[in-house]
Amino acid sequence: MKHFEFLRNLRNLQFSGQLLRTNAQGQQWLFYFVRGALVHATGGIHPVRRWRRNLAICCPQKVDDYSTWADQISRFNHQELSLGWDYALLSEWVSHQEITPEQASNIIHTNISDLLFDLAYAGSTTDQIQQNSTLLPYLGSVRLEKVTAQTHSRWQTWQRANLEAYSPNSIPVLKQPYLLRQMGSEQSYQNLVALLNGQHTLYELAVQRQRSIVEVTTSLVPLIRPGIVELIQGSDLPSPLPQTASPFLALPPSRKALIACVDDSFLVRHMMERLLTSAGHEFLGIEDAVRAIGILLARKPDLIFLDLVMPKANGHEVCEQLRKMSCFRHTPIVILTGSDGFANRLRSNVVGASDFLSKPLDAEAVLNVIHKHLDQPSQSSALVPSSSFSSSFPPGR
Repeated sequence: MKHFEFLRNLRNLQFSGQLLRTNAQGQQWLFYFVRGALVHATGGIHPVRRWRRNLAICCPQKVDDYSTWADQISRFNHQELSLGWDYALLSEWVSHQEITPEQASNIIHTNISDLLFDLAYAGSTTDQIQQNSTLLPYLGSVRLEKVTAQTHSRWQTWQRANLEAYSPNSIPVLKQPYLLRQMGSEQSYQNLVALLNGQHTLYELAVQRQRSIVEVTTSLVPLIRPGIVELIQGSDLPSPLPQTASPFLALPPSRKALIACVDDSFLVRHMMERLLTSAGHEFLGIEDAVRAIGILLARKPDLIFLDLVMPKANGHEVCEQLRKMSCFRHTPIVILTGSDGFANRLRSNVVGASDFLSKPLDAEAVLNVIHKHLDQPSQSSALVPSSSFSSSFPPGR
């Protein structure tokens, strides 16, 4: 599914912080990462309903505590709420041994799977990231490959049942009871009237009846098609979070820059593009080192990432030629390489590189070097070695 790709990119880049995904209707999904590990997610459609539903599945003893959640949340400090009110509650319950760590992990896993499934209905989305290295996941992390594989399997099952036209977050409402009465026994009629009271989503009905969401929805399709039952969006339950607080990140104002990446690896360019555009910048990807100078002259980016080893010309040669041009004399140029040796660093400094990043690359290192050279007062172009971090970003040469 298309919405999984960037999550994998952030994992491979060892990203720490928040990913905010927004669709054209303004619906938002928020994912939290710590060193590339997905630790929590919230937002989407009916976040409070989803939370209560998954509690009923994994921790039924906590469902009736709804009236106490707001009071508990009001006592949490800012750091405890950094991963969301629902995560803070789980952490609190685990620490007081009211639920087990396994129950908390199951809720988080199921919650993320539901969010990813809902994204299939989201259409096109825009991504924004906010780096945050202070997040402390008390409850561990989710195996991204496992949860995405599970979600993909759920979606395939949904498609095979020809249910793509129906959202499981929809609420079934009885519109023509007289037609329903003619279709079966009085007892069946009374049962359906009680069930289809406009209060519960298809997801919630499945939990109540202890049946799969596919079974419940499929059983209602014969009533939905002739208009006996109508599916409506419905509203979420009241949030226990104070109205003055928001679960979504507020991105600080930052300079929007045009950033170029000259690298013959499509995967490196693609992952850099997703990362940098999500951070609010424009991106210019260039594959051919020989054509790079002409393209850079035409676009004049604010910062250039330059791979060291490429066919036909290496990064040192390109950097040296750029520094001879007045328009690039003070442009930050960051050399990228998988060979992090003293000789390469020394040569990079000699040709006028501003900085040096080692591959495998890391989101924090990439974003930090951009902040260092674009958001701070201009410094000398002499190279200052940057920290390197290990990740599973494709290694360079």
